[in-house]
Amino acid sequence: MLRRAMISVYGQTHPASGISIFNDVEKRGAPFSRQQALEGNRAHQWTAFLDSDDWFMPHHLEALVRAQESSGADYVYSWYELVRLGERIGNQYWPRGDGTLTDGVFPPSHFEDPWDPAEPRQTTITMLVRTELALEVGFWATSDETTFADGHRVGEDYHFTLECNRLGKIFHLPERTWFWEHHGKNTSGRAGQGDA
Repeated sequence: MLRRAMISVYGQTHPASGISIFNDVEKRGAPFSRQQALEGNRAHQWTAFLDSDDWFMPHHLEALVRAQESSGADYVYSWYELVRLGERIGNQYWPRGDGTLTDGVFPPSHFEDPWDPAEPRQTTITMLVRTELALEVGFWATSDETTFADGHRVGEDYHFTLECNRLGKIFHLPERTWFWEHHGKNTSGRAGQGDA
């Protein structure tokens, strides 16, 4: 998976100016891994996060840079195409038990609606963020298994987004620019939970 992710970074139409990789062999969890990779990127103005089990479409960085330049945002996120157990799900939505729609992770409104700083919502960690802001906010572990936002357990990525929203400007690009793989082995940010 890491090889696939790296190939997607090297294949960008807007080349990355540097790459920082942290391999969590001690299984300390996503917050620690993200912080270590971020620390390795201090020399660059922008950071684009990518988990090892996901990958960028070739235009991912170009689209986010373009959106940042037009919006002046400190944090720009696009959206994903879901891949489950190696099969591309596409952009399908199904009804939940409560009658709302979901792609299995988020409702369509998360993709369609612009970012509202007064009503922040759960996003993904695959974004472009000003490195200085990311370092100021940092990643911290949460042991809270009971707090949920938008139907998902709150973790380090949501806390990171909330702080970036408080300290900077967030912009949502309603375009699918990367693949999010759901394979049943991700740790969801928890240390010691198997493969990262």
